[in-house]
Amino acid sequence: MALREISSWLMDMDGVLVHEERMVPGADRFLGRLAELGRPFLVLTNNSIYTQRDLSARLKASGLEVPETAIWTSALATASFLADQRPTGSAFVIGEAGLTTALHDAGYTLTEREPDYVVLGETRTYSFERITQAIRLIDAGARFIATNPDNIGPSPQGSLPATGSVAALISRATGVEPYFVGKPNPLMMRSALNRIDAHSETTAMIGDRMDTDVVSGLEAGLETVLVLTGVATRATAERFPYVPTRIVDSVADLVDGLG
Repeated sequence: MALREISSWLMDMDGVLVHEERMVPGADRFLGRLAELGRPFLVLTNNSIYTQRDLSARLKASGLEVPETAIWTSALATASFLADQRPTGSAFVIGEAGLTTALHDAGYTLTEREPDYVVLGETRTYSFERITQAIRLIDAGARFIATNPDNIGPSPQGSLPATGSVAALISRATGVEPYFVGKPNPLMMRSALNRIDAHSETTAMIGDRMDTDVVSGLEAGLETVLVLTGVATRATAERFPYVPTRIVDSVADLVDGLG
């Protein structure tokens, strides 16, 4: 399959631009070429821990210049979704600054008393006390939202339990399934497209995972590019019932085709 004429780009961060906090070789040339050509792009991540400013600084430390405005997280997508659903609502939050800041900026009040929503995000210090509180609030009628369904996350020391795993614990205790906003929910892709005023017909999604990046791009009507610098291999990609538009070794292989 050939790529359509692409004028806007969405891309995952971990496994595409950086791998274990180191820049993927050629990622700087790819982003630099997009900037030279004036092509809109947005870096997407399901990680809800960090703010846009935090992530921009982390990418810069890896050698990549990405402005804050070119970063879209599951925390921002969640805040945008809730602001549309129930403006100036309230939430009990399990998460870090990336999520609480996004909700505050969206006009939400954070509370432990009769919140409209329990919002679960990523944190490095999941508290049994706060998880218990979330379960009781959901039992009392609060709606259950989670930033993303990822069960594990990466760290230099190995895998860590992530939002999806903790959401499963809360669901088992309450009998209530959360609504996941982040990838592979096409909602996150549509919110990203709106962010850069792009159209699905002329946008491509680059990712390293078939089960989140590729399927979410596919369901949102985007061209999809699978890179092999993260989770997926050509062999594992073959196991899925859908295929990306294109498979490349890394984003460096896309530079020459940008024009």
